[in-house]
Amino acid sequence: MDTKRLILFVVFSFSILLLWDTWQRKHVPVTEVASQQDVRVPAEKLKTAQDTQAIAGDSGFKLDSGPRIKVSTDLYQVEIDSLGGDIRRLLLNNHLANNSQDQFLLLDDVKKPNLYIVRSGLLAKNSNVLPDHNSVYSFEKNNYQLADGSNTLDVRLTFKNQDVEVNKIITFVRGSYEISVRYEILNHSKSIVDGLAYYEVLHDDLSSRSSSTQPSFSGISYFTREANFTKIKPSSIKFKNEKNENLSLASNDGWIGFLQHYFISAWILPENISRHFYTERLDKNIFRAGVSSNFDSILPGQKKEISSKLYSGPQTKADLIKAAPGLDLSVDYGMLTFICSPLFVVLSWIYKLVNNWGGAIILLTVLIKILFYPLSAASYKSMAQLRELAPRLQSMKEKFGDDKVKFQQAMLELYRTEKINPMGGCLPILIQIPVFISLYWVLMGAVELRHAPFFGWITDLSAPDTLFGILPVFNMPIGLLPIIMGISMIVQTKLNPAPTDPMQAKLMMAMPIIFSVFFFYFPAGLVLYWVINNLLSILQQWMINRSIHAATLAKKGNAARK
Repeated sequence: MDTKRLILFVVFSFSILLLWDTWQRKHVPVTEVASQQDVRVPAEKLKTAQDTQAIAGDSGFKLDSGPRIKVSTDLYQVEIDSLGGDIRRLLLNNHLANNSQDQFLLLDDVKKPNLYIVRSGLLAKNSNVLPDHNSVYSFEKNNYQLADGSNTLDVRLTFKNQDVEVNKIITFVRGSYEISVRYEILNHSKSIVDGLAYYEVLHDDLSSRSSSTQPSFSGISYFTREANFTKIKPSSIKFKNEKNENLSLASNDGWIGFLQHYFISAWILPENISRHFYTERLDKNIFRAGVSSNFDSILPGQKKEISSKLYSGPQTKADLIKAAPGLDLSVDYGMLTFICSPLFVVLSWIYKLVNNWGGAIILLTVLIKILFYPLSAASYKSMAQLRELAPRLQSMKEKFGDDKVKFQQAMLELYRTEKINPMGGCLPILIQIPVFISLYWVLMGAVELRHAPFFGWITDLSAPDTLFGILPVFNMPIGLLPIIMGISMIVQTKLNPAPTDPMQAKLMMAMPIIFSVFFFYFPAGLVLYWVINNLLSILQQWMINRSIHAATLAKKGNAARK
């Protein structure tokens, strides 16, 4: 195999692996298991004037609203609706919106089309005495703020009728993206009250989508120890009266929520409690995903507490691990998780030392380059040897002209004589490709890099470099890093043995330009990695080329003296 085929093969292999991993993320299977426990939410009890179960093609869904409670903490700006005590609006104080200096709006109940709320409620089995998400709660004040020196903030909402008194307490904790939701139920009636609690995420299927240059999954995700981490595409969620394979899964552990690039909202129930996960389409572009759980009978005069928590915020690894088992898997690296996870651990460790994510990327690239130095050296040595043979191969090509069979035979004989394996550079590069792809997904998925500055004009490692502005025709960001990367690729091409075919040589020279065009759209952190990797590769290739060239000259000198 000559050099141009080797390079094309490596590029093609890398592209195929990258596309395959992307395809897996977008074509995820839906796990459907029939429940064997009576813990599911009866849809007929949720069908009210305010929340109509729509049929296919109908727009019957309606989301009403009541007076709001505004909550301010160190991490959140929240609005809680008195109707159901739902969290209807949630801004993240420490995260900025895309291409804006405004706070990132994670939850919102404005259907234009970005509807995204979390809600919960109670259902009695044999009566309507308990408050669901359409019940009206009363509250003491409409503004809450986490006080200085206080670690928690409780927002209490109350529902009363002649049978029960229910307090819904939503607790915010300083420095935490975990929100506690607790029900206190006091049975005033002369009858036993039993039923279930349910917790849901409502979302549209038009917003929160990923971009073509930063592909990521947006949709429902859930985790149980038995089913592991699973994703559900919104397009696969059906109406209740359709023939469907909506999620219906019984478990004793796990969580469910909505996953998007960098952020997640997930309902988490206490461990070892029977629960039922479900999904359902409510309207043409609105679906819900939830979890429900039975609670023990409440005797007359008895009081009972039911607790759960909501994680709503960034996919910061440390916070996810702390919140619930398996929640950190929502930072989805696909089939290369076993490589990506250790890479991120090392990247985070380096960041703690240098306190700059750009610097951490550079040092990690150097570390990976050192680790793979022997493999890279074997590959570059093979290319250097082929480079030394390039003049002789060109002479052979001119000698045999159009007789390709004789040229191939002579070329193979030359390889045998010089003891050169033309495939010697292939395997070492192929071994490194999974690591390169893994680092790609690590840099693409790390919310820690979102709006993280490097230096100078690079103020967001998760966004493209736009130093020279944006080309209006193709909406193409023009940055310095991709240009440096393109130049480095041209230098690498010059260091490699040139193809004997002029057309193939032109193709190899055009590849850096083509790659640079794609990298104009890529996040600066990823381009930074490629730039540093290319510069180190150039240095290593140049040193090996120089060594092999010196050895070749020495060999020729010895031959001349003999």
